[in-house]
Amino acid sequence: MKISISQVTLEQALSIVSKGIGSDLSQPILAGIHMRAANGTVELQTSNTTIFIRHALSANVEEEGEIVVSGKLLTNIVRTLSGSVVDIEGDDRNVLVTCDKSTFRLNALDPQDFPSFPEYQLENSIELDTSILSKMVDKVYKVTYKDNSRPILSGILTTVQNNTIRLVATDSYRLAVCDTNVETQNGESFNAILPGAVFHEVLSLSKFSDKILIGITDSQVVFQFANTTFVTRKIEGNFPDYKQLLPKSCKTKVEVDVARLTSALHRVSVVAVNNPSVKFDINVDSATMKLSATSPNQGEATELIPVDIQGSDITIALNYHYVNDCMEAVSDQDKVTFELESGMQPGIFKSYAKVNYLYLLMPLRM
Repeated sequence: MKISISQVTLEQALSIVSKGIGSDLSQPILAGIHMRAANGTVELQTSNTTIFIRHALSANVEEEGEIVVSGKLLTNIVRTLSGSVVDIEGDDRNVLVTCDKSTFRLNALDPQDFPSFPEYQLENSIELDTSILSKMVDKVYKVTYKDNSRPILSGILTTVQNNTIRLVATDSYRLAVCDTNVETQNGESFNAILPGAVFHEVLSLSKFSDKILIGITDSQVVFQFANTTFVTRKIEGNFPDYKQLLPKSCKTKVEVDVARLTSALHRVSVVAVNNPSVKFDINVDSATMKLSATSPNQGEATELIPVDIQGSDITIALNYHYVNDCMEAVSDQDKVTFELESGMQPGIFKSYAKVNYLYLLMPLRM
């Protein structure tokens, strides 16, 4: 194989496929990037057995062929190059990388040992705007369960119905739901549990395209945007019936300034070193919400926030880390609504905008 390619284009392509480089020392081939050149195109592939990534880019192909070279090493090399064109030449034993006055001779791996890219036939798919979808995933991703012992909770329930897209995530301590209106062809519908980590990773890269296609097979999830394809395993099972978690009534409704609550929470939580509990005391007569935290070794802190209240006095204790995650998700809004039924039932934060957001949080014992 012998090719010439723009350094900027190659660096961008490597930043995408490097997300799929494997780290299993027992399978060194997975630490490589597979490169195949033909018909003026270079196709890059990586796989860590969990995800497969393929990306195509234009290049001057002088000699067709394929190579596998260390993905981390090649990425680091290309990132440091200052020339405009990178020349790559190699076989199944050695790879020569040259750019301007820099030359690198790298060991190669046998392309025949690299896993083939999975074939698939989509059963259901939907094409969505990447900009709005990226914002939605950012709002719910932190709520996904980060331990693979509960794969269902590590996923994001994604539904499209009646031109409304909804994303739902939960780690059993909290629940995040966001939805917005979208335009779909012929009122398309879609329903799948998408792996949260991969979904978030894909959306962080899809800035290179205005649209992203998400599809499923009986065992796979496929993401396609521009010249890039991600394939990963589908999460099997039933997502929890999150609607049953939502309280049927609301005793107290509080409207609070997002920036003010965020700042107060940061100050009060300074003393909550070993105990993440922050108490929220809502007082109707004074139209205030008092945040307080206590630590046997550090002391205590309180702060009053003026709020608009409908309902009656109520007190609830919440994990300040989780409340802070919610504030980050609604940081683009001026106000957030805080709904409560009792101090022993979940508290719900709501925000209404182009993307509607609901964040349910289980209370802590006071």
